[in-house]
Parts: sequence; C-alpha cells; structure tokens
Amino acid sequence: MKILVDADACPVKEEIYRVARRTQVPVTVVANNWFRVPREPLIEQVVVSDSFDAADDWIAERAGADSIVITADILLAERCVKAGAVVIGPTGKPFTAASIGAAVAGRAFAEERRAFAIELGSTGGPPPFSPRDRSAFLSALDSAIVALKRQGR
Repeated sequence: MKILVDADACPVKEEIYRVARRTQVPVTVVANNWFRVPREPLIEQVVVSDSFDAADDWIAERAGADSIVITADILLAERCVKAGAVVIGPTGKPFTAASIGAAVAGRAFAEERRAFAIELGSTGGPPPFSPRDRSAFLSALDSAIVALKRQGR
C-alpha cells in the first residue's frame, strides 16, 4: 500500500505525514517544485518537470489498486479511479467510480461559469479550507487505509 500526493497546493500534507507515521504506510509527495518535506524513510519527495500535467502523469502512471491518491484535481482523480486507486480530495471527499462522472461534469460547468464571471468582472474562489475539512480528510484517509489493509493490499 502507498499514498501518492498531488502536493502542489495540497493543504493537508502535515496530516498525511502524521497518518503515514502512525500506520506505517509510505507516502510519495509529487510536485513541480521542491519544498521541505520531513526526512524520514516513509516519506519520499518526487520533483517532476514544470511541464503541464507532469505531476499528474507521474501519479496516474503509478496509481493502482494498492494506492491512495490525494488530489483536488478532478481530471487526475478520474484517471486514478479508472486505475483502481482509492482517491480522496483534501476536504475528505472521496472520488469513486460512481461519483467521478458527475465531478468531471461539474468541473466543466464551473469552468464555463468562471469564464462568464471574468467577463462580467466578478470572480470568486473556493470557500476557505476549514477545520471541518481537515477533520473530514483525516477520517477519510484513516478509513481508506483500514479498508485497503482489510483487503490485504
């Protein structure tokens, strides 16, 4: 079992490291830029090129039934779900085979809405990351690890 993290702009890296230590599950943190990660045997950092989707491609190529992927990127989530990975967003929202189609469609709708808002000069962003989101994420990650261990992965 392994945890693959789409680390650029991931707000729950410290939580992932804590869970990894407690459960002894290795973590690979993938990003386009170097940043500080704990120097521990369970935690590996991979810095990919800054080309478009390089981190996503690296993660998707390695995601499988023995993987938990942490990402907010819906298109990466779709690729990883198709590969059989457990995929969790930083707010604890799971991406599953049953939900990924709606998430992709919602993403396309949101892009159109944002483009229209920019034309009108009124943009907003996602809601701020909250303690409730952090708690939901920790619960989802713990549940995913327990489920994979039960399945012998």
